[in-house]
Amino acid sequence: MSLPVFSESRHRVGAGDLHVETAGEGKAVVLLHGFPETSFCWRRVAPRLAARYAVVAPDLPGYGASWAPAGGPRGEGFSKREMAATIVDLMELLGHERFAVVGHDRGARVAYRLALDHPGRATHVAVLNTVPTLDQFERIGDDPSLGFWPWFLLAQPAPFPERLLEADPDGVLEHVFATWTADPVAIDAEARDVYRNALDPETIAAICADYRASFHIDRLHDAEDREAGRRIGAPLLLVTGREEAQLADAADVWRR
Repeated sequence: MSLPVFSESRHRVGAGDLHVETAGEGKAVVLLHGFPETSFCWRRVAPRLAARYAVVAPDLPGYGASWAPAGGPRGEGFSKREMAATIVDLMELLGHERFAVVGHDRGARVAYRLALDHPGRATHVAVLNTVPTLDQFERIGDDPSLGFWPWFLLAQPAPFPERLLEADPDGVLEHVFATWTADPVAIDAEARDVYRNALDPETIAAICADYRASFHIDRLHDAEDREAGRRIGAPLLLVTGREEAQLADAADVWRR
């Protein structure tokens, strides 16, 4: 479903085909959604931004209406390094050499990887409800770890997690909406329908590949950056939910 006042388009980028929503003029900003969302999650934010900026809101590779080749057994093709490069190529195709990047959840992981790997591209970075992937794995054994079930369940070898999601996608989404939000009503029926309709066998496979890549590949990239002392050079904005107890120290993590 389209964002209000936005135009839909499709763009062949690398081996994939991205569904993209665009609107506005001026400096560019790209909005990257998380799991189990699509670009529709920006429906209340994107039109306001488009009054001042050239806004680009793609469905991440393999998510929503975007298509991507099947991932490898360890999530190859869906590492955040590869996804970030895809976003850079998309923005260049749309005429944006430099741009701000905003990401929520999985999209935030693409956003900070883009800022690290392509420092000349990202003018500003905003990450919503996220700490770096390596830090996330390091804290998963703490009390809130029950809420992190996708990190290990969806990273299991194919086709086990794919079959589980395909068996009851409505049940999975209802559990997510009920347990990941302070006020589940904030995700209205229209958005729930959009996210449910976006869950088909191909997108489910891409989502699982995304999580496999974080387990097998992304955290190694983070570890290499930490060891080498690489840091994000662009100004970074962190936003966390008021009741996100497991992210109480997120600002300290990102300052490092």
